[in-house]
Amino acid sequence: MEDRPTSAGADLHLELSATRGRGDLVQALHASIRSGRLTAGTRLPSSRSLAKDLGIARNTVADAYGQLVAEGWLTARQGSGTVVANRAAVPPAPAVSLPEARSFRYDLTPGAPDLATFPRTEWLAATRKALTAAPNEAFGLGDPRGRIELRRMLADYLARARGVRADPERILICSGYVQALSLLSEVIKTLGGTTMAVEEFGYGLHRDVIRARGLDAVAVPVDELGARTDHLAGQGVLLTPAHQMPTGVPLAPERRTAAVEWARESGAVLIEDDYDGEFRYDRQAVGALQALDPERVVYTGTASKSLAPGLRLAWMVLPQRLIEPVVAAKRTADFQTATIEQLVLAEFIASGHYDRHVRRSRLHYRRRRDRLVELLAVRAPNVDVAGISAGLHVLLDVPGDAEDITTRAARQGLGLATLTTYHFAPTPATRQAVIVGYGTPPDHAYPGALDLLCQVLDA
Repeated sequence: MEDRPTSAGADLHLELSATRGRGDLVQALHASIRSGRLTAGTRLPSSRSLAKDLGIARNTVADAYGQLVAEGWLTARQGSGTVVANRAAVPPAPAVSLPEARSFRYDLTPGAPDLATFPRTEWLAATRKALTAAPNEAFGLGDPRGRIELRRMLADYLARARGVRADPERILICSGYVQALSLLSEVIKTLGGTTMAVEEFGYGLHRDVIRARGLDAVAVPVDELGARTDHLAGQGVLLTPAHQMPTGVPLAPERRTAAVEWARESGAVLIEDDYDGEFRYDRQAVGALQALDPERVVYTGTASKSLAPGLRLAWMVLPQRLIEPVVAAKRTADFQTATIEQLVLAEFIASGHYDRHVRRSRLHYRRRRDRLVELLAVRAPNVDVAGISAGLHVLLDVPGDAEDITTRAARQGLGLATLTTYHFAPTPATRQAVIVGYGTPPDHAYPGALDLLCQVLDA
């Protein structure tokens, strides 16, 4: 089947010499085709249009086109105009080699939801309604904090569902959680900070972001009660109090209080990453740390787990004193987050779709977790399962070497992670544990993934 030509419309940039003759035009077109800038199938402007754009005679363009057709660089098609010939295609420039995430037959790595559960029908309905109702000004540049419609919806939702003390004026919408952390790190640095403390187990990317903004990152030990608040340090501290990533423990009540008291005394900023805060199963919901002191704690959340990471939507609730500098940092970063996604999420929340989706997802992941725990009890009884009361992953304390287990799993097409992968300190974590993300696989792959996991653990 012959490819349909793509269109270059009436715009075609060509560099001609001062003589601007047929030979110059032939040479310029030839160079553009050889370089790959004009690819096979690209439709060229009409001779009249190109002559007008270049300020030359139409016959000059027609003659140049005719010569290149005769040489096989262009083809003239009835009804399609003049297009770049397939034989003129040249090999593209070598692509830049970038590291890619490894592809597994079964993926049980943590940190991702089941993307098949994304509510396409409801999201489409919200999109239509939001775009129909949106004023014309919504499609221009607006408040760097984000659309007021979404900030109002989030203020109500976060107060009701997470106990956050917020009003729309304190909320800033970000293009993903990484941007939120980057902006906060930048502001802490600008205000004279030098150090950000992070939990000793966590995402390496977060540490990289902090360092990229010119701050030193130091580790806070984590035990069965969460982050050790007697080790807090620096001008900022990043915590996951609802569900520590990846150990799964919530920050104990006495430590929540101690962290806020330390921030008051030191003047530091606590950054609350509400990691997996909406997905709890066997325990009462842990309210937001921010509610203890909205002037010392920045609450951050994201749609990456509850909906999909591809939406690139996150938010933070700021202390009054940080609103101006964070808004300034956002303005210089990308000015504002994509408007349409904000309007759609606002409508999605307002219509009740978001609450219903979270409830469905919570039941979906609870069933997956139960199946995993039940199967491990039968087929891998020597493994201790921890961190099961919330989130989208569990921690398996294994009798052997965790790295050996994940290596064997990878050879058989099963993606797993070890606790050491998330460890901050320069020495490896002594706890031999494997992290299993039960949220990642689609439904049809989940039984096979669990079966292979049990085989690997039993080897």
